[in-house]
Parts: sequence; structure tokens; C-alpha cells
Amino acid sequence: MNNLINKILLILLSITIIYGCNNSESNNYMLVNGKIDGLRKGKLYLQQFVDSVFVSIDSTEVNNKFEFNLGTQIDEPDIYYLYLDKDDGDSVNDRIKFFGDSGEITINSRLITFDSNAEISGSKNQTLMEEYQLIIRKFNLENLDLLEIYYDSQINGNNKRFDSVNDAINNLIKRKYLYSLNFASTNADYEISPFILTTEVPDANKELLKQVYDKFNDSIKVSKYGKLLMEIISN
Repeated sequence: MNNLINKILLILLSITIIYGCNNSESNNYMLVNGKIDGLRKGKLYLQQFVDSVFVSIDSTEVNNKFEFNLGTQIDEPDIYYLYLDKDDGDSVNDRIKFFGDSGEITINSRLITFDSNAEISGSKNQTLMEEYQLIIRKFNLENLDLLEIYYDSQINGNNKRFDSVNDAINNLIKRKYLYSLNFASTNADYEISPFILTTEVPDANKELLKQVYDKFNDSIKVSKYGKLLMEIISN
């Protein structure tokens, strides 16, 4: 009887250990799936940008079907790319950038507008990045309009208009920086915050960068971009 009980306890312990290990792994696993309408033949790659090179982590062949599944173990939320090799010798507009996280990330797009109209869900950092980029695109469009007037006034020798537009461009840059700092401060509990500061406004006033950094919790401070931000502030 005691032997039977011991065997049962041993089996239960083994199941608990196996389940614990699998559960731990799943908590650090990112599954990327979705559908690319119109894609009948090609290869999809899950990539990261490491040391100035795109490194493929996982891949899958696509043959007469639209759906795909890719995955990888991850240490923390970070930037990933979904790259489509259509085997046409043209790599332009074939890479979707997204902020990956553990769990399930869904990317739906179309072959003809692969990178421009992708719908991405499953990551709070990705949602915030899209929100940020929407406003930044407006800043960039406004900047292009001002630059057109800037060069036109320079060519025509209209100094008064040139100075006015130059001031407007400088004010726009300040507004863009303040928006980035405020957005990062508002979302200090997410990895997107130090990512924005290190990639979009790394040359901002270090005191302002430090004020946002001080709002981070410990997990954000020790994250990849949290550490990078601290390096920028310290140098």
C-alpha cells in the first residue's frame, strides 16, 4: 500500500514539474500568426535587427494558403519584423515592423499592401507605438510643407518669409520633442517609453530624459531600452 502511494505521489510530482516547466516556457514564448490575403507562394521570416543586420529567427513556406504561424522564445518585449520573400528579387516594402511580446501576436495584411496596411494586435506596446506614430506622421507632413516654403523663399530671396518659416520649423521640432517626452512619460510602465526616447529623441535635454527615466518601474529600467537610455543620460 505504501509503495502504491509513493508511486502515485511520484507521478503527481513529475506531472507538476513538467507542467511548471512548460508553463514557464509558454510565458516567454511569442506566437506570431495571421493571414496575408493574396499570398499564394513565398516565404515568411520572423526577424530581429541585430548589429546592423536582419537576423531570421523562424520561417515558414507559404503555398496556396494565406495563413501562417511563426514563433520564438523571447526575453522581453522588443522590436521584431515580419519579412516576406516573394522570390521576385525586390525587397522593397516587404517587411512589417512590430513591437513583439510574449503571448499571441496576430498580423493580418494583404500582398499588394503588405507593409502599409498591416493590422497588428496582441501587444500593448504595439498599440501604443501605432498611436505615437500616427501623431508623428502629422508632425512630419507639416515639416515637409514648411520645408517646401523654406526652400522656395530661399530661392526667391524672400528673407522675411525665410526667417518666418525657419522659426516655424524650429518650433515644430520643439513640439515634436515635447510630444515624444510627454508620451513616454504618460506610458512609463511600458517598454515603448524608453524605446521612443532612445530612437526618436536621444539628443533631447538629459535632465528631461532623466525625469522620464525616474518614472520607470524596475522592470522597465533593466529592460534593453531602459539600459540604453541610462547610457545616453550618463554620457
